[in-house]
Amino acid sequence: MGKKKVLDETDLLVNKIVEGIRERKGEKIVTVDMSHIDNYVFRNFVICQGRSNTHVASIADSIKDYVREEIKVKPFGVDGYANAQWIALDYGEVIVHVFLPELRDFYSIETLWEDAVINELPDEI
Repeated sequence: MGKKKVLDETDLLVNKIVEGIRERKGEKIVTVDMSHIDNYVFRNFVICQGRSNTHVASIADSIKDYVREEIKVKPFGVDGYANAQWIALDYGEVIVHVFLPELRDFYSIETLWEDAVINELPDEI
């Protein structure tokens, strides 16, 4: 029998971020786990997209509110609300990117870490 993985604080944070994204119907959620890579700067990235600038901002708001309410954690920094095409939220070891589809396709940041464990989560209907 396989061992059941015990969630640590960072895993819990990633799970709550994903729940916050799903609260506002964020799409194409990807988690990037770099914890097994030597000299990683961030342990995890969570990447998703919204359908419009308003949707991108709404997803970012949901993440901030949901994580704060559920586990009492606030981001260290947030950037990108001015145009809401790409909003980044810094939670220390976890960085969240909420994109418009065309910017996500252009930057394709999830392909930058070929040694990372990339997990594409199915969209909820």
